[in-house]
Amino acid sequence: MGRRLVPLTLDNLQDLPKRCRSCVFWELDPVSGEAAVKADTAAAEKEAWISAVLLDWGSCGRVVYVDEVPVGFVLYAPPAYVPRSTAFPTSPVSPDAVQLITAFIVPGYQGQGLGRVMVQTVAKDLLRRGFKAIEAFGDARWKEPACVLPADHLLAVGFKTVRQHPAHPRLRLELRSTLSWKEDVEMALDRLLGAVQKEPALRPL
Repeated sequence: MGRRLVPLTLDNLQDLPKRCRSCVFWELDPVSGEAAVKADTAAAEKEAWISAVLLDWGSCGRVVYVDEVPVGFVLYAPPAYVPRSTAFPTSPVSPDAVQLITAFIVPGYQGQGLGRVMVQTVAKDLLRRGFKAIEAFGDARWKEPACVLPADHLLAVGFKTVRQHPAHPRLRLELRSTLSWKEDVEMALDRLLGAVQKEPALRPL
C-alpha cells in the first residue's frame, strides 16, 4: 500500500470530499458564513481562505493519498485565521498553539494507522515552525458528525481540557507528546478521525 501526505493547496483542493470543498463553517464568522451559503459563494470563499493562509502563513493542511487515491485530510491554522473560533465561549486559543480545524478519513481506510501518520506529520510541521501545541474546541454533547470535534474523542487521544464548558470546552495537545504515542492512543486517534465527519453532514449552519 503506497501512501503519501501532501500539503493542501488550491491544486489539490478538489481531492477533499465534495461537501468539504465548500464548507466555510470555520473559515468565516457565523454571519458571513450564512451569507456565503445563501449566495452560493461558499466554494469561492473556501478557495480564497486557503489562498490567503498559504500566502500569509504557509501550509495549513495535509491530504492523504493511498495508491494515489485521496482518502483523508486535516486542516489547521493559527486562530487569527479562523474567524469562527471567536464565537466559542472558551476562546481564545493559546498564543503558542495552532487550532486543529477539522480532520477526516474515508470510512474504508479507517483503522490503518493513517490518522496517526497524519497528525504526527502535522505535529512535526508545527514543531519546526516554533509552535508547542494544537488546541481544539470540543463538542461535549456530540451526537452526530459535524464540524466541531467530539470532546470525548479528543480526550481519548491525549488532549487535555484547558478551559471547561458544558457544551464547548477548549482542549490542548502538546505536540512533542504526539511523537511518542503508544499503540492504544494511535487506535483512539484513528477512531476520532473516522468518527468526526461522514458525508454529507459537514456543515451545521
